[in-house]
Amino acid sequence: MRRLALAAVLSLVAATAAHAADPATNKKVVLDFYEKALNQKDFDAAAKHFGPKYIQHNPTAPDGIEGFKAFIAMRKEKTPNARSEIKRSFADGDFVILHVESHREPGDRGVAIVDIFRLEDGKIVEHWDVIQPIPEKAANSNGMF
Repeated sequence: MRRLALAAVLSLVAATAAHAADPATNKKVVLDFYEKALNQKDFDAAAKHFGPKYIQHNPTAPDGIEGFKAFIAMRKEKTPNARSEIKRSFADGDFVILHVESHREPGDRGVAIVDIFRLEDGKIVEHWDVIQPIPEKAANSNGMF
């Protein structure tokens, strides 16, 4: 009886491990999504990375996959020259964090962004961000990136 119980527990642990988040794979998914969506402004190419839902926490952005589609259409129309450069990326389980320098037009001061994505089964299902303008003068010489 104990052998059966131990075998069942080991089987459950192995199954859980097989479905556990792979941070390296999750990071690749988010990096590809970001390039396709934010730089290429290609919703269809980026959309393959969405899970069945997309929860948006940015209070100025519409929720859901259709909301993100509208955001990309607006970005394509109003800021076609916008570019975002990922300076750092971190992955921990189902979370991927990006540190980004973004410019709406070449030569503008730009903004610093921290994007946080949550994935389920290798698909993006949730997003948070914090955006800060890059100041003309800083109180230190360390730079934001």
